[in-house]
Formats: sequence, C-alpha cells, structure tokens
Amino acid sequence: MSTDHAVTSRTPREGDGNIHHAHRPPACGRRTDCSYDVIGADTPDRHELFLLAEGEKKVTFATETRVPNASLFTFRKEDHTLANLLRARLLKSPAIVFAAYKVPHPLFANFELRVQTDGSITPKDAVVQACADIVQDLQKLDQEFTKEYELKKIALGAGEVL
Repeated sequence: MSTDHAVTSRTPREGDGNIHHAHRPPACGRRTDCSYDVIGADTPDRHELFLLAEGEKKVTFATETRVPNASLFTFRKEDHTLANLLRARLLKSPAIVFAAYKVPHPLFANFELRVQTDGSITPKDAVVQACADIVQDLQKLDQEFTKEYELKKIALGAGEVL
C-alpha cells in the first residue's frame, strides 16, 4: 500500500467543535475516503482579535534599563499593519536611534515596539508624535482621494455611475 497521501487530521468525535468536513483528492488522483480538518482549534474567536476586554489597555510601555533612552511598547489587538507603519514613521525622525517591532505569537494580535532615541526626545513622546503624523497623513490621503473621486464623477457626467 502506497503512503504518498498526506494525512490531513483526525476523525471527529462526539462533542468536537469547529470540525469542517472536506473532500480533498490526493495528488496522485486516486479516490480516497473523506478527511476531516480541525479548523480554528487553537485560534481565538474573531472578535477577540480587535475588541479590548473590560479594563484592558491598548498600549502599555516600560522603560528599558539595559539601554539608555529606550522603551518597550506593547500594543494589544493590533497587528503588522500598525506595527510596520509606526516603525517606518519613527525611523524617519532624526531623533530615533532604533525602532523595531516583533509579534510574539502569530495567533494573537499583539506586537511589541522597541524604540530608542538620541535623548533629545523621550521614546514615549516620539511614538505619540509618530502617531499624530500618521493620522495627519491619513487625513491628507482621505482629502486627496475624495477630491479626485469627485473630479472623476464630474468628468464622467452626473448620469453615469463609477
């Protein structure tokens, strides 16, 4: 008997949750029995990825004791989108010596941002300023997009739909 088929999971039992019954033909084309995949057995509910629990803070920070002018910020219920945006914006500032982030676990929407400055500004002030700059950039993008959209509507005429 050939063992060139990948074993996909296990057989579901009474009371199992999140079981998805999937037909997956093997790569060799031979017909086999159905397999079962456990979907989301380790993943949190979707709403838990972005809604803060009662009393949970969005951002916490701790001052680094091993490196001067450095802090570690922990962002809850956020992912690479905000992390990379903040990191990139921080690195544009001449006062920033180091800015990087890491996601401790891929199943949880949290990241840690480490920031070190040259001492002319605190890491906390640098992050707050970077956030303000990002909001300002997004407002400008919104205005420009709306303006271009309205101009496109005028150019096409009032009767046509985009």
